[in-house]
Amino acid sequence: MIRAALLAASALLALPAAAQEARQTANFNAPVKTFGRISYDARSLMIDGKRTIIWSSEMHAFRLPSPDLWRDVLQKMKASGFNTVAFYFDWGFHSPKKGIYDFSGIRDIDRLLTMAEEEGLWVITRAGPYVNAELTRGGFPGWLVNQRGRARTDDPEYLAASDEWLTRVNAIIARHQVNGDGKGHKGNVILHQIENELALTTPAQRRYMDHLYAKARADGITVPLFHNDQGRNGYWVPEDSKVEKTVPGPNDLYAFDGYPGGTCTVNGKPTRGSAAPDWGYYGPGGAKGGASASPNTPGFLAEFGGGWFDYWGSNGGYECNAIQRGKRFQRVFYGTNLANGIGIQSFYMGFGGTSWGWLPAPVVFTSYDYGAALSEAREVRPKAEELKQLGGLIAAVPDLAGMIPAGPVQISSDKIQVYHNKSPETDARFLLVTHKPSNSQTNDRFTFTADLPDGRYTLPMQLDGFDAKWLVAGVNLGGQRLVYSTSELQALVRQDGRDVALIYGRAGEAGETVLRYASAPKVTVLEGGATSAFDATKGDLKLNYAHRGLTRVRISGGGRPDLLLLIGDEAEGAKFWHVGDVLVRGPALVRTASAAKGNLALTGDTREPTPLEIWAPAGVRSVTWNGAKVAITRTASGTVAANTPLPAPVGFALPALTDWRVAPGSPEADPAFDDRDWAKIDNRAYASITARADGQPNMLMDAYGFHEGDVWYRGRFTGSPDAERLKLHYGAGGAGLVQVFLDGKLIGQDEIPAGLPRPITTGAPSFTLPDAARTPGEHVLSVMVRNNGHNWDLDADDFHKEARGLVSASIEPVAGPSFAVPIAWKINGRGEDLPDPVRGVANNGGLDGERRGWYLPGFDDRGWKSAPAQATPGTSWYRTSFDLAVPKGQDATIGLAFGDTSKPRSPVAYRVLIFVNGWNMGQFIAHVGPQRVFPIPEGILNHRGRNSIALAVTSDGAPGNTLEEVKLVTLRNVRGGIPVRMVPAPATPAELK
Repeated sequence: MIRAALLAASALLALPAAAQEARQTANFNAPVKTFGRISYDARSLMIDGKRTIIWSSEMHAFRLPSPDLWRDVLQKMKASGFNTVAFYFDWGFHSPKKGIYDFSGIRDIDRLLTMAEEEGLWVITRAGPYVNAELTRGGFPGWLVNQRGRARTDDPEYLAASDEWLTRVNAIIARHQVNGDGKGHKGNVILHQIENELALTTPAQRRYMDHLYAKARADGITVPLFHNDQGRNGYWVPEDSKVEKTVPGPNDLYAFDGYPGGTCTVNGKPTRGSAAPDWGYYGPGGAKGGASASPNTPGFLAEFGGGWFDYWGSNGGYECNAIQRGKRFQRVFYGTNLANGIGIQSFYMGFGGTSWGWLPAPVVFTSYDYGAALSEAREVRPKAEELKQLGGLIAAVPDLAGMIPAGPVQISSDKIQVYHNKSPETDARFLLVTHKPSNSQTNDRFTFTADLPDGRYTLPMQLDGFDAKWLVAGVNLGGQRLVYSTSELQALVRQDGRDVALIYGRAGEAGETVLRYASAPKVTVLEGGATSAFDATKGDLKLNYAHRGLTRVRISGGGRPDLLLLIGDEAEGAKFWHVGDVLVRGPALVRTASAAKGNLALTGDTREPTPLEIWAPAGVRSVTWNGAKVAITRTASGTVAANTPLPAPVGFALPALTDWRVAPGSPEADPAFDDRDWAKIDNRAYASITARADGQPNMLMDAYGFHEGDVWYRGRFTGSPDAERLKLHYGAGGAGLVQVFLDGKLIGQDEIPAGLPRPITTGAPSFTLPDAARTPGEHVLSVMVRNNGHNWDLDADDFHKEARGLVSASIEPVAGPSFAVPIAWKINGRGEDLPDPVRGVANNGGLDGERRGWYLPGFDDRGWKSAPAQATPGTSWYRTSFDLAVPKGQDATIGLAFGDTSKPRSPVAYRVLIFVNGWNMGQFIAHVGPQRVFPIPEGILNHRGRNSIALAVTSDGAPGNTLEEVKLVTLRNVRGGIPVRMVPAPATPAELK
């Protein structure tokens, strides 16, 4: 029967359609392929034989260095309707030096995967070797930059390095896969990615891909393996794809990514410049058609736009991005994907977090908020409420998995399109209603007529503005039969032999729901307004109503179990949380629900005094909220309601940051500075793609093992009449900096231009040397380069090996030869042997104050001067401490704010490295922006005790170019949260290695 349905669907694909026209892009007769508990065919992924829609979002644990808070994010993802989470793993985050790896503390992947399993989420692992992710070097370790062999090929040196990483990380992943590792371990990893966006497809890349596949299998990973194709090229499809112009690979599944839908303007205005693309059943087909590149495997978007990243010197785009790819966008674009048979979708990002320390690539600044459903401050944005509603439908209707085109419907308006799909097994229907094109914003009243499983019906519809509606029809919901509804289904629970269903629609719009009964049921409107009519000929009970507040309708008899139908407007629906077999209405977040011995224990968050109502089994006699007993009453409609609202969070005061102590931080500029232990610049092997002048030494910071942050050079030369100017060639990443001192005096600085989405990352400034350089005797040039990240390797062209630090330095006459005056150079930075391995690779660069532990909370600064901020050439360190007293039982996010936060940039020029309790939580560049507020996660910040701030402020010393007002700000405050411990880390210089 199913085969007949599939063949019929194939025939329908060729018919002209009044709505969306499907094409034969998928092979519905493809055999099922099985990998232990995971299997798939062209229609869907299956877990334990059950077709499953994978509804996923991404988070990066390395962008939240407080491991207890990983659980907070995972719980919020689960509560927001997701059944899966995707994780990138950053090779460089774990490996400071070749052969050295650390998976402890903030790098504990095993703990992360265990948490995801405990929170009931499937996992997609993406372990590289290359991940991109707007990370410095795209996730490659710093030491890999010195390899002369080309990365992302079958070069033996590169493969040996990547195997080092993969051996270790694959072993952890294997222990957590659903199939187990054969050694007694088992977990929740269902899919594994072996490479990311590999855009070159030469034989060297094919051999590389073969190696990665074989390595994963040899390391015990038995779930399906995939590659994420950058932008639908048809690259690295499974071998059995015969689509022309595709590139075959060893991987089992073909996955691709896409970020359609336009971007905000530079002035922070959302746009609606493009319609949702058809990358599956209803698309153009072929190698570049998306899922059509691999007809035998299910549609798989490994990344789909859940926001977008922001760059140095922008006007600040994250809040606008949250709207651009937020409410309504999600309905239109994610729904179009689902209608196109893309049953595996992962949204990038679900939680972006913070590119703290030296994590960011040049294309981003510290914040990686991304406009995601969960903000950098861990706030549940309004877009997450919509995702909860969409995810609720997916959870309530398993028949959505594996649907195929069902043929055209008739629509009364040419401004509307309807995607119409069905399940070959049950004939259940999914109807996605959008404008035509889907980015239209007209207000339309129309009907569409469809042959549905229970008959031919005409549905009255309304679609106002940029929007889409996800409708289901011919669906068995518990013990009920839904013929159709113009409302959208959010939740379904079964309690004590009755069904409770929650549907919703836009505020004020009319709705119509038809249910099938053997005989006339009894309809009781418990609250709100609804009318009903029973058609005895068909057995149809039709309900009509307006979506306004919450309407409650009880339906009993008619040959079916009782049904409590809850009908809400969209905002009312957003108040509901479906956890286990209970529905909870009211709180800002419900994290968990567990019942034992008649007590229902709920945990969650409130932002304000909040009524609590619960649809729970009759056996629930008592309720606790975050461990506190709640006085309850049984309502007339059978729910449990709190007698008084749940309490709001208590406000709390933040201390002013005063009593700053200051010390000079550029001793390297002093000509008398002792640099005897520094490395001498020599002619060691040169691996960079950046050309240098012939015959010059290798000056690159990476060549000497200095990969992150600041690096210092000191060069000695003999004064000469030829010493008229200094010409530098340097690399410093996004908004990078070079400062030049001669004999202890700043003679100038240069900054890499900002304000470009794809920034320039190298510079070639010229500095006029003062008369002193031409006087006899030895002179000392001191040069600091701030490396704001290595490039990514997105195009597999070794772009991550572009020079960082100095490439060349020429002292020369204005009209004479370059490199006229010899210079003997030395270099120093933070090497590969980490003095602070707990905080790790990303935390520190090469400032003298960092080596001395000035950033640590326990450093004794009593000998420093108490002084107001003042403009000083070079770097100055400022330290202060303060106490916090966030009320117990509350979850707040507190940030550090610089200057006037209403503006993206300051009128003065300086930059700050921000250390909070020893953790480098980012960089503020006053005159570049746009970030002025830096969230500090609890666990890094002590919410109930003493805290320390150390700021390394770098300036040219010009009047006014100094630290502005620094203050603490509360970014969010809720009552609830989860227990968070301080992250253990060295507190005093004596604890550094």
